Amino acid sequence: MDAVRLQIEDFSQDAEVLALKASSKCMGGIATFIGCARDYSEGREVSEISFEAYERMALPELQKLRAEAIARFGLLDARIVHRLATVRAGDNIVFIATGAEHRAPALHACEWIIDELKSRVPIWKKEVTPAGDSWVTPHP
Repeated sequence: MDAVRLQIEDFSQDAEVLALKASSKCMGGIATFIGCARDYSEGREVSEISFEAYERMALPELQKLRAEAIARFGLLDARIVHRLATVRAGDNIVFIATGAEHRAPALHACEWIIDELKSRVPIWKKEVTPAGDSWVTPHP
């Protein structure tokens, strides 16, 4: 299981954390982020959200993001999984896990990765609402 993936199917946070832990016995802090679909956005009901990407650009950018986070925060390892699928409220969208010797670098890196992912990685989100479909611009 690659540390960085784009996939249609759901992910297992337990399997991802186990894979992260297996990379180093020095890991003392692990931070995780799970992005989930909501049933509303900007005051509108949302029935589903579709995610698309230009995979030949998105995957290398995610890999670069992981490498940058490891170097910048002194991480022992990091994992990033983003779904490219149509999801409904409550479904998982993105998973990020960061591991370091101590909690602070893991926590800071996890937040940095999701913020950078939203601004740098070519993944697009379309919300389906009763008023029609609309592509969403990235936001923090």
